[in-house]
Amino acid sequence: MKSSDEIVTLYHGSKSGLHGPIAPISRDRCDFGRGFYMGTDRMQPLTLICNYPEGKLYTLQAHLTGLKILDVEIGLDWALLIALNRGKLESVKGSLIYQQYAAMADGCDMVIGYIANDRMFVVLDRFFNGEITDLALIHSLSALKLGKQYVARTEKACSQITILDEQHISKEDREILKRKSQANRSKGIALADEICRKYRREGRFLDEILKAGE
Repeated sequence: MKSSDEIVTLYHGSKSGLHGPIAPISRDRCDFGRGFYMGTDRMQPLTLICNYPEGKLYTLQAHLTGLKILDVEIGLDWALLIALNRGKLESVKGSLIYQQYAAMADGCDMVIGYIANDRMFVVLDRFFNGEITDLALIHSLSALKLGKQYVARTEKACSQITILDEQHISKEDREILKRKSQANRSKGIALADEICRKYRREGRFLDEILKAGE
């Protein structure tokens, strides 16, 4: 955990626009839990709202001064923290490994970690479902160019976010984005297939990791 004096420009996609003050009120089953999600990659939120006629893209400025921040490097910890928040570790709830990841972001105002984008969703799901090992997953992470997401988890963090710009997405642009999102997902499937074949006998599967951490 660290504090920072940085000011960063980030992006947020909303299905119907933001109404009222920014607040940490996303659904629980998000990568890093309930919060207000922003990203460094402008395209990522666009692909999330391309199916919504009222979707809007926001350009934001986040002031990190005085915030307690957890910055998660890409790797197994990142994947297991996402697994916890998506409900994939419920079978070992109460175990040491579950408690470790459940407590990882305690007391943090902001969590910073790589985005599980369209391509990464496919690879992560294969890991969660026991189809690929941790070694295959980590090799996948290094092969994909992922942007970072900043998650404001507290009212304090949200109060330090300023909206710089609001942009409505036209029907024509949304159609382009839909095709791009599907293409990205197809690339992820192809990459996962290749890595699964290459590393199918190396590393540990999720159930093996969880059993060792009980």
